[in-house]
Amino acid sequence: MSNLPINIALLLLPLFILQFILTIVAIMSWYKADQDMRLNGNKWGWLAVILLVSTIGPILFFIFGRRQD
Repeated sequence: MSNLPINIALLLLPLFILQFILTIVAIMSWYKADQDMRLNGNKWGWLAVILLVSTIGPILFFIFGRRQD
């Protein structure tokens, strides 16, 4: 029974790593899109969404934040 927290942590570790990678890629994409003037809406607002809305924020940015020219 004492191994239960360790097992849960090992199951959640890939999700935390995936969330971290997704956030880093979204920030890099936000920065590049900001330089190319290809953002929909407020650039600082999108950064706040990426950083503060956990896993959903970067996904929302990739769906709605970048303009497809």
